[in-house]
Amino acid sequence: MDSALKAHSSISMPKQGELLQGTVLDISKNGIIVDINGTLTGLVRGKELDDESGQYSKLNLGEKVEATVLDLENEQGILELSFRQAGHRKAWNYLSELLSSGEVVDAKIIDANKGGLMVKVGNVEGFLPVSQLTVEHYPRVEGGDKNRILDRLKAYANELFRVKVITVREKEEKLIVSEKAAWEKEQNALMSQYKVGDTVKGRATGVVDFGVFVEFGDGLEGLIHISELAWQRIDNPSDVMKVGDEIEAKIISMDDGRVSLSRKKLVEDPWKKASEKYKVGDEVEGIVLKINPYGAFVELDKDIHGLAHVSEVNKEREADLRALFKVGEKRKFKILSIEPAAHRLGLGII
Repeated sequence: MDSALKAHSSISMPKQGELLQGTVLDISKNGIIVDINGTLTGLVRGKELDDESGQYSKLNLGEKVEATVLDLENEQGILELSFRQAGHRKAWNYLSELLSSGEVVDAKIIDANKGGLMVKVGNVEGFLPVSQLTVEHYPRVEGGDKNRILDRLKAYANELFRVKVITVREKEEKLIVSEKAAWEKEQNALMSQYKVGDTVKGRATGVVDFGVFVEFGDGLEGLIHISELAWQRIDNPSDVMKVGDEIEAKIISMDDGRVSLSRKKLVEDPWKKASEKYKVGDEVEGIVLKINPYGAFVELDKDIHGLAHVSEVNKEREADLRALFKVGEKRKFKILSIEPAAHRLGLGII
């Protein structure tokens, strides 16, 4: 008897909130019985069976588990344990590790609001802001209609996005992830295969006001800025390119996961020979391409465009430029100036 009491008194009793390791002894509708080092027994039941880490969703007899102590003695005289609290801690520890390591993981899209996407990383809910989406998933809507943007975002429900964890605050249960940061990390790894000056072939994945996004190689993406689409003036990239178009371009810069491309660098600058082809004082024929408050943009040939400045064609400011020119009309002009290095050619009307 004395030896039994001594043995019992020598058992180190856990504290409330302590994380224990044990083995599954029994599984029933009433809960799960856990053996703690062969000296103590605990019960996990009800909502405490829910495990945020997802590790204990399907358990078998004999499996090793971790549980948090809720009560040192329940009505059955054994420990009251929780997978939920242990799983919560494990899940958020895992997220903190992801934040530190920068590892890219899958996030499941579960819903959307006007600010972004609600996601799940494992079993923890988080948020993916619109500003952290890649070009591929960014909801571009003409006019910025908020309802249409929301519809675009909601269409991603149940999809998996590759993301990086960028904010973890366990006490606030705040998790923020970034698809853009994940894309940049994976992009950097792929970029080692290329160097500035390489010519690549790809497909247009996005056409925006400032240029064209191109996918090439093993999932790399680069941008052809509007100024790099052609040697002549381009007012809107959609006038010359559309999504799905096959494109050949030259890499002109690589920095922080971003690749800048150029279409025009694949051909010689036509302005280098502009002063050989055209001379100040020449009378030339051109087609009016565009009229704005500064004057009329005129195509002399497919590569060289000039500007008939308002100060040269409407000196008295008595007539509306649109009364002087019509888009698409062919007429004669006089070359007033040529600046090949600046890609400028001034015209006057005859």
